Amino acid sequence: MKIGHARRSALAALAFCVATVSASAASADAAAAPQQGAAGVTWVHPVIAKFGGVHPRPDVDMQLDPKADYKVFVDVVSADLDSDEPLHSLQRLARLVNLMGYGKVPPSHVHIVALLDGQAGAAALTDEAYRRMSKKRTANPNTALLHALRQAGVKLMVCSQAMAGLGLKDSDIDPDVTITLSGLTDPILYGQRGYSYMQL
Repeated sequence: MKIGHARRSALAALAFCVATVSASAASADAAAAPQQGAAGVTWVHPVIAKFGGVHPRPDVDMQLDPKADYKVFVDVVSADLDSDEPLHSLQRLARLVNLMGYGKVPPSHVHIVALLDGQAGAAALTDEAYRRMSKKRTANPNTALLHALRQAGVKLMVCSQAMAGLGLKDSDIDPDVTITLSGLTDPILYGQRGYSYMQL
């Protein structure tokens, strides 16, 4: 079902921020077993099971240094609100977390902050609010992935200014998501703290 122009414009105006101060290490119970992809390609999920698989390549250049400290601000802008699958951009965010785990970077050395911008912000809505805003009968397809990110140590945040502009209440936001002052100032503050910029 296509989303109406007015609703699509409203969702595009909604800027959310998702943050992680530190991604947690994988546990034996949480880690997914290696999976086989096309032509026998292997994918592993060392931190977040089922999402953001990593293809092991210990033989190539640019390996992560477990002794280094990583601070990354991710601007998540890609979204397909007509899809019933989790956002590809969020799955890539999960892959970033899994790459850190694959590289054996300890959680205390991983600091990933992600801003869900524009239409990508719809991922942080509760199922009821998602149905109301998108005019769909299905639940928010991103909820399971958001919960997996939260369990992996990801702190999720949403911009209160954008919420006010759309008439959204705190109860419209997933319980795992923390409401912050503004998605405009969050990247500035994290930039001052030495975070590198990435866009998905």
